[in-house]
Amino acid sequence: MCLGIPMRVIFIDGFTARCEAKGVEREVSLFLMQEERVQPGDYLVMQGGYAIQKLDEEQARAAWDVYDLMLQDARPPSGEAS
Repeated sequence: MCLGIPMRVIFIDGFTARCEAKGVEREVSLFLMQEERVQPGDYLVMQGGYAIQKLDEEQARAAWDVYDLMLQDARPPSGEAS
């Protein structure tokens, strides 16, 4: 299963954007977003190194809330070996 990761655009150089999420930065291709106007501060869904969709800050935060819950449920309870 692949998950689209919401990231905030820091800066753009041609068809490449430097994006950040939760303190992690990545280079993201904007090639698939040529029909959208993308600018620093925008939130994008990144999948496999490509931006595939634009979303607003509220949608990005909601997605991260769900991902945080999924990660929390995937961790063994404290005191148990993983």
